[in-house]
Amino acid sequence: MKLTISGLSRTYKDKAAIDDVSAELTAGVYGLVGPNGAGKTTLMRMLADVLKPSQGTIQLDDEDIRFMDYRYRELIGYLPQDCEFYSYFTANRFLKYVSALKGLNEKHAKGKIDDLLRLVNLSKEKHKKIGSFSGGMKRRLGIAQALLNDPKVLILDEPTSGLDPKERVRFRNLLSDISEDRIVILSTHIISDIEYIAKEVLVLKEGKLIIQETPEKILHELNDKVWHVTVPAHEINLLEQRFTVGNLMRKGKEVEARIISETKPLPTAVVQTPRLEDIYLYYFGESLDEYDEEMEAFK
Repeated sequence: MKLTISGLSRTYKDKAAIDDVSAELTAGVYGLVGPNGAGKTTLMRMLADVLKPSQGTIQLDDEDIRFMDYRYRELIGYLPQDCEFYSYFTANRFLKYVSALKGLNEKHAKGKIDDLLRLVNLSKEKHKKIGSFSGGMKRRLGIAQALLNDPKVLILDEPTSGLDPKERVRFRNLLSDISEDRIVILSTHIISDIEYIAKEVLVLKEGKLIIQETPEKILHELNDKVWHVTVPAHEINLLEQRFTVGNLMRKGKEVEARIISETKPLPTAVVQTPRLEDIYLYYFGESLDEYDEEMEAFK
């Protein structure tokens, strides 16, 4: 299976949300990362066929999805960033409703729904109204609906938002297990969610795809560019003016900092093993902590 994106653009008035993006995806997990406004959600909506491109094409196995129409939609599962629910529906009724919309056989759907509710740890809540669910429970229900039709292309926009660490681990393992024969695309600002399962990472910046590589190659590019320094607390402002700084930790009158720099920033700096989350410092000049704060404010 191959999903080919060719010269894809989406323009709103005079602004390009997605600007001439091209990529080729085969079976496996792909992590889509980038700061606010990078175009991640716009790209995923086009891949889910709920938003039409201004230019370019999307092909599945060399067939344009515009001409596949419903045949393409039958093959995809989609979890939007903001998944709406009928609060008076129970979890079980909601999944039955979605399975009917997807044209699934009622008898087959019943067994599938039970399996998915167990998978997302909602079996005990299957007859409770969604209006009583926490944000994390709603997210898990959204993940279940995306998997109902056993999709060959699974598109997930911030799927782990609101999940606790144990749930995120379970979900990561699930994606890794099912990705052998399907394409899984997920956007996230929680880099640990893709660090160990992503076949490739796609980095978006201002609507452009600036890199598509394996995590190993991206980390190799950061070799000898990530540093640990310890400075007096009163010098941290000067340090931030001179270098790209993230992950500050105060220890009494001193501050430990993780720095991205092409050269050794200070005589006492010690080179560090790169982590995938360092791409935010390297490509966007901002720390992951700052980005998390922006994401929470955006929500």
